[in-house]
Order: sequence, then structure tokens, then C-alpha cells
Amino acid sequence: MLQKSVSRRKCAACKIVVHTPCIGQLEKINFRCKPSFRESGSRNVREPTFVRHHWVHRRRQDGKCRHCGKGFQQKFTFHSKEIVAISCSWCKQAYHNKVSCFMIQQIEEPCSLGAHAAVVIPPTWILRARRPQNPLKVSKKKKRTSFKRKSSKKGPEEGRWKPFIIKPTPSPLMKPLLVFVNPKSGGNQGSKIIQSFLWYLNPRQVFDLSQGGPKEALEMYRKVHNLRILACGGDGTVGWILSTLDQLRLKPPPPVAILPLGTGNDLARTLNWGGGYTDEPVSKILSHVEEGNVVQLDRWDLRAEPNPEAGPDDRDEGATDRLPLDVFNNYFSLGFDAHVTLEFHESREANPEKFNSRFRNKMFYAGTAFSDFLMGSSKDLAKHIRVVCDGTDLTPKIQDLKPQCIVFLNIPRYCAGTMPWGHPGDHHDFEPQRHDDGYLEVIGFTMTSLAALQVGGHGERLTQCREVVLTTAKAIPVQVDGEPCKLAASCIHIALRNQATMVQKAKRRSSVPLHSDQQPVPEQLRIQLRRVSMHDYEALHYDKEQLREASVPLGTVVVPGDSDLELCRTHIERLQQGEPNGAGATASSGQKLSPNWCFLDATTANRFYRIDRAQEHLNYVTEIAQDELYVLDPELMGTPARLALEAPQSPDPTSPPPPSPRPRPDQGDAVPPKGEGLIEAAERNDFCKFQELHRAGADLMLRDEQGRTLLHHAVRAGSKEIVRYLLDHAPTEIIDAVEENGETSLHQAAALRQRTICHYIVEAGASLMKTDLQGDTPRQRAEKAQDTELAAYLENRQHYQMIQREDQETAV
Repeated sequence: MLQKSVSRRKCAACKIVVHTPCIGQLEKINFRCKPSFRESGSRNVREPTFVRHHWVHRRRQDGKCRHCGKGFQQKFTFHSKEIVAISCSWCKQAYHNKVSCFMIQQIEEPCSLGAHAAVVIPPTWILRARRPQNPLKVSKKKKRTSFKRKSSKKGPEEGRWKPFIIKPTPSPLMKPLLVFVNPKSGGNQGSKIIQSFLWYLNPRQVFDLSQGGPKEALEMYRKVHNLRILACGGDGTVGWILSTLDQLRLKPPPPVAILPLGTGNDLARTLNWGGGYTDEPVSKILSHVEEGNVVQLDRWDLRAEPNPEAGPDDRDEGATDRLPLDVFNNYFSLGFDAHVTLEFHESREANPEKFNSRFRNKMFYAGTAFSDFLMGSSKDLAKHIRVVCDGTDLTPKIQDLKPQCIVFLNIPRYCAGTMPWGHPGDHHDFEPQRHDDGYLEVIGFTMTSLAALQVGGHGERLTQCREVVLTTAKAIPVQVDGEPCKLAASCIHIALRNQATMVQKAKRRSSVPLHSDQQPVPEQLRIQLRRVSMHDYEALHYDKEQLREASVPLGTVVVPGDSDLELCRTHIERLQQGEPNGAGATASSGQKLSPNWCFLDATTANRFYRIDRAQEHLNYVTEIAQDELYVLDPELMGTPARLALEAPQSPDPTSPPPPSPRPRPDQGDAVPPKGEGLIEAAERNDFCKFQELHRAGADLMLRDEQGRTLLHHAVRAGSKEIVRYLLDHAPTEIIDAVEENGETSLHQAAALRQRTICHYIVEAGASLMKTDLQGDTPRQRAEKAQDTELAAYLENRQHYQMIQREDQETAV
């Protein structure tokens, strides 16, 4: 009898999953979470100097045993409580749960903290302080004659009790990391990714910025040598952390890396971190932060004072005398772009319920920009401003240009990745643009040049300077790093404030260290190009083999051996256009990529993941591909389209056809006599005959004319014995095999309300997220069959499967 779904709790640090009513059992079995600190009971605050493993029993485990090198056999019996593995929550090493692989003495062995030991802050560094006792409670004999509050020389921060003390052990090999996550950035991306950091790192080095900001954490870790910071959020989050570092005056200031969430992210693009987070594994992000180059970033002071020459007629009731920020890292602008941003912010504050989707926000931006263009509200900008850069008055030049927008730019990127300064290689009046040279680029935009930005154009280059004095004669919309306001007539001074220390993502060969016997890079690479649909990617990107089988060949591309993905993209686009790509380059006919395709990394992690187009120049082809290069096409329809593409056509001359391990009757092969007997035995529920035919050599992966497997036939007949026999003896591909209508055997069992058979198939590892051609999952088929208990069970297992796909976990 199926029970209804029971609520569960999951520990992000240990990956254990517990039924909520069973939480009290953890103490009885003496299970504790991995320690994130140590108590202050020891006399010597420097001890202990090492961390012990945190061993956890696992019922499911990916990867291979550290001792014997073999994989972990999953136990699929529904009520099985057998432990298949023992793994450490710190270093992630895993062993078979048997004496020959895991020995008792390993329990007390010191832990290396795993692949990211250099960035993990050991719990031995974090000492829990004892709360000081109230002296009035300790000594009742002492009585105060006056109850007036005594003055204290300590400030509010110094006088506050701090629950933890950091006692680091400096090492030149370590780069301890603090992770700050803004959960409001990028929808709910921040709240999701914080769970992954808690698994890979010490939970006490990961901080939610919505819980008080970064100041307290930075103060606590200020004495840690070689500290690095990872800011997970937008450019505003990065600016918040940099301003806090300015206030605390840490010496030396820790370098800041960026994990961009949300949209825009021009500073992250400049430092090679890309325009947004897709699904890159957190483990690889930590490696990038550890190996990144330390660079400097200019930061600029903004000081605005009321313009004394402005008359009363130039006052605006809605204008302010203060700028939203007094420091900028990216840009300061005034005119058209600031007006559009200000309109958006004011409308969102007035009606927040109308701005709850990114698409709707973009539509509002477009509409505001178009109406502002028609009204020409910024066309007279040049008449109301005076710009002096390094003592040179640029006002006459600006009045001749008649720009509708002026930008003072610190970094090459602006407006979600555009490059408004361009590449003035032949223009000897200007130096190359840098983010650490102490110069600002001043750029003017007409409506024409603003429109050309999105297709690679640039604005009118006015000058490069160290100081700016900008005088406005009336209220004008301005914005500072995306924060807009309508500034009253003012005199604005811009000057260099300081330089922040940042981490720039490095271009590297691989995260694996180079060996003396490493093979040299070949002169040319000949790679099979394969396309993956978004439908298949979302369903299968955790299963490499199935996703490889689902991919569609596009042809062969020939690229230089040291080619990065940016260069490879140009070769692929030439291949798609039918242009010669090199010796032997060929393309399959009729299969064109959509404009929004991207590369997939198929080698550096235990799953496929997307590579941001802005980071293609940082990755070599040899780093993400071996013999085959995979690309994701978000506009490809998915399974139906893939089936159509697999119809008979001219074969690709450069590679053998995709493997077809089982003959299909609809491809012209007749069902062998033994196969007909297997199908008949399954339909008649004749287990003895079925077993006899299999032992005589019959193929368990047989399909009939409609593409149904023997498992489909056994489910339709309700034969529990044959279902169990197939799950135990047939290749695992049979579990999720689909017939012509896209149904798996689990879809059919759910539709027929066969609860026990559903148990068997689910526990054998069937995917509960697969949909048939009607878009239904097995749970939805059970709901349509009006079996609410079966649907509740499938929903519970589907939720568990989604959690388990991300990381190893334990059910208690």
C-alpha cells in the first residue's frame, strides 16, 4: 500500500535527506553534521591542526570507489535499506561499504578537504567564543551606588560580542575564499546556487547578503592571509562589497571575483566572468576563482554641488540635489539612456506588480525608449551642459555633435555587453582602453549611434581624461552604474578615488596539471560536430551517454590545434553557410543551426553544461571536446524533430552512422522466430517460456513494429515476474525506452494503475521527468487515471530524483 508523500528536510552541507518526523532519530544514531567550527575548550587555541573525515553512509552514490576503482551498484528494491557506499562530506572520497574497501582505521584519518582544499576554510580556524558572563550575576556582593550608564571608550562595533574568532594558520599554498550571494539577483538563481557552495565549502565561509550585508563577515575574516572574495550577484552587488572594503580599509585588500547573476553584468564581462550564470558546475567556478589573475580596477569619486548660477526658472520640483551613488566602477551617464532608466524605475516603484517578469520589463524599456525618441526630450542636451576634461573645454565640440546621451566610461563594456568605445586602432589620438590606467573615456551618442551599438557600432569618441568638471544648467536625468535620478542643476566633479583589487578569469588549457609526458597539441583538429536540442538537454544533461545518443550529427569541422571556441565558431558558421572550411570539412545537408546556439562542455565535469558566448575566447576546443564537439540549439524542437532527422538520408561521409545496436522491424528487418516467441510469452504472462527463450539466446532488447519493447508488453499484460526479470537481466536502456507515441513503460504502468510494477520500474532508475508526445509525465498519467495515491508516490519520487541528480545524498 502506498503512503502519501511525507515532508523531508535536506542538509545542504552533508547531503543527507531526512523525513521531518525522523529528525529526532539522528541524535539516537549519533549522526552529526560536518563540523564547521571548533569549541574553545582547548587550552591551546591552535589545536587541533588537522580535520578528520566526516563519513556518511549513502544508499546511492555516483562515481567510483577510491580503493577498488569500481562503480557503485545501486540497490533498487523499494524497501531496501542497504548502504552501498561510505563517503566523506569534506573531501568527497567514496568507498564501497565492505571491509575490503573501507577499513576501520580510516575513520580517524586526517582529511585533505578534497580538490578545493586551497579555498576551503578549515573548521579548525574558526573558534566559537564563550559569551562573557554578566558581572552583576557573578558577584552579588558588589552593589552599585549609582545606576547612571558609564561611558565606554569602545565603539558600537568593538563593544558587541562576536560569537566566532578566526585563528588562521597562514600558508602560501592557500587562498581562503569568502562567498557572498545576493539571493535577489537573477530571479531565484542566487538562492539556488548558495546550496551548492554550502556542499563544496565550509558553511561558515558562505554568506547570504540579505541577512545583514557583507560587513560583519569581512570584519571577522580581516586577518586571514591571502583571502579572496567571490561576489555572486549583479554589478550592484560587486559595488556594495567594494564600498564595504573601502570602509574597513583592509590591508592588503582581498581580490574580488564575480559570479554574474541576472542581466547586464558589464563589469563581469570585462573581467571575463561572462554576462550571466547558466549551469557551469560550482566545482569549476571555484577552480577559476583560485587560478584567476589579480588585476586592478579604477574607481571614481562623484561629487555634486548645486549650480549657483542656476535661476529659479531652472528648478524642477521632482529633481534632487544628491546623486544615488558617490562612487562608480562602470560608468556615469546623462541624457537619453538615463531618462529611459529613470522612467522604468519610477513606474516600477509605483506599480511593482506590473514588473514581475523579465520579458515585460524589456517591453517597457523598448516602449519608453521609443516614446522618448518621438518626444525628443534629450535632443537639446548640449545646450544645457558644460564639460571640462583635464582643463580642456569640450563644450563647443559637444554642441557641434548634438548628442542625446554622454557617457563617462571606466570599463570597455556598457549596456549589457556592447563596446561603445570600439577599437580605435588607427586613431593615434587615443590610447587603448583599459580599466586600470587612471583614465575615463568620454563618449557622445546620437540616436543613430545608440541604435548602432547593438550591431557592433560605437559612439563618438570625445576624449580620455583623468578629471571632469560637468556643469548642468537645468534638471537632467543621470545614472550612476545603473542607478538613475533626476539631478537638479549642479556642478559635478569626477576624479579617481582608488583602485580595487579584482580577480580576472584566466584563459587556461585545463584544470588538470601539466605533465612532462603530456601529448603535444596537434597541428589540426578534425572534429565531428553534433547538435543537441534544448528539450533533450534539459531532460538528459546529467546523463552523458543518453544525451550523446540523442544528439544529431551536423558534419565535420577542421580547426587549428590551438583553436579557442571563438575561432571555432567562425569555422562552424562557414560550414553552415556551405563555404570551404579546410581539408575534408563537410556538412550534413538541411541541418542549420539557429542564431542563438552555444557550445556544450562534455569533458570537464560529470555532466554537460553550457558555455557563455562571452567566455568562448577563454576555452580551447581541446579543453571541452575529444572526438566530438557538442552544441546546444535552443530553437530545435526536440524529440519529434530528432526522429524526423533520423529518417533515411544521405550518410555523412566523414563519420560512421550513429550506432544502432538493436534492429528495428520497421527498418526492414523481420522479427526473428525466438523474438516472436518472447513477445507472445510476455503477452500471455508465461514466465517459464519467456525465461527458457532468453536462455536459448533470444534478445531482450527486441522491439515490435510500433517500437514497443518487451518491457512495454510485460507491463500491458500486468506480468510482475517478467517485469522483474527484464529489469534484472536486460540492458538498462530498456527502462526509459519509448515507443512511437513517446511512452515509456512507466507511462503505461501509471496509466494502467499498476502500483507494484511502478515501484519496480522507478526503483530500477527510470526517469520520472520524461514526457510522452502529449507532454505528460508518468505522474500526470496516473492523475488522468484518477489514482491519487500512485500520483502522490510518483510526485514524491520525482522530487527526490531532481534533488539526487545534483549531488550525492543519503536518505535516513
